[in-house]
Amino acid sequence: MAGLWLEEFKPGMVISHAITRTVTEADNFAFSTQTMNPQPLHIDRNFAAQSEWGKPLVNSLLTLGIMIGISVHETTLGTTVGNLGMTDVIFPAPVFHGDSLRVETEVISARASKSRAGQGIVELIHRAYKQDGTLVASCRRSALMRARPAQEAN
Repeated sequence: MAGLWLEEFKPGMVISHAITRTVTEADNFAFSTQTMNPQPLHIDRNFAAQSEWGKPLVNSLLTLGIMIGISVHETTLGTTVGNLGMTDVIFPAPVFHGDSLRVETEVISARASKSRAGQGIVELIHRAYKQDGTLVASCRRSALMRARPAQEAN
């Protein structure tokens, strides 16, 4: 499914994304090492076993990336100009290897740009939940979106 045009984002709209994703140990190790994050809570099973968690934690930035990535197909695929920012990022519960994530996106606002013809700003809140329904991540995201091209508006 292609992303939504600016005009298709309606405040209050909630999209429950169909794609889910199980996070693996390989995902966590590869992401942590590729992003130069040597935190032993993510990459050292023995160290993590002695922590309060008793096992490795999934890197929170991987959780954030998966959360936003899952949303792309039904929100911004091919219709975004780019991200403008992310705020209010929280991780209220841990994610561990083998947890499966599902995501929902709430549209907060959508408006035409004052300085860029044919584009506008959409504010979204993404929320990720693991398999038992626990909220594990949330963020507010602003994206610069393309308006529907004139030839497609008819």
